[in-house]
Amino acid sequence: MITKAEKTATFIVETVAPIFNKNGYAATSISDLTKATGLTKGAIYGNFKNKEELAIAAFKFMVKLLMKELVKHMDKSDSPIEKLFLITDFYRNYYLYTNKMGGCPILNVGVDANHQNSLLLQKVRTIIQRIQDQLATIIENGIECGEISTEVNAMYAAKRIDTMIQGAIFMAYTMDDDFYIQDTMNQIDTMIQNELKA
Repeated sequence: MITKAEKTATFIVETVAPIFNKNGYAATSISDLTKATGLTKGAIYGNFKNKEELAIAAFKFMVKLLMKELVKHMDKSDSPIEKLFLITDFYRNYYLYTNKMGGCPILNVGVDANHQNSLLLQKVRTIIQRIQDQLATIIENGIECGEISTEVNAMYAAKRIDTMIQGAIFMAYTMDDDFYIQDTMNQIDTMIQNELKA
């Protein structure tokens, strides 16, 4: 059974996560957090040790939301090669989807935390590593079932695909133009078809 304290902590995280995501760690003030939640500073820090711990919880919450949607989309097929195409299909709607949450949390927090907050930056690196590991596992599964060429280096391909996706997201947000994501997803689809598929 969820305790009242756990409910309050969840409410705080869900309420402040889009604020941290949009403003960044340094630019989010305690008054932003008290105003959004309607809680006092003491009530917020009664549930979280400090602003850093709350920012990390908020980042994890945003990433969990995104990953849940991505996994749900990939579950439309059991085929590893089809899962790769479903990933690019998911990211085709990513710009519109993440705009509602203040942008891509991995990109926002990664850029914001670099040279500013080493603990938060480490959390971003852990998430990126996890995403690349999961991508590599899908590719390895594709090699095992004969859908993907045995010549493919799974981790190399996973890092390349993830780099292309993250680069496209950065350009789309920086230039405020979804073209970068759409064009890059087409390029990744071509790469899957011509270089990965057995």
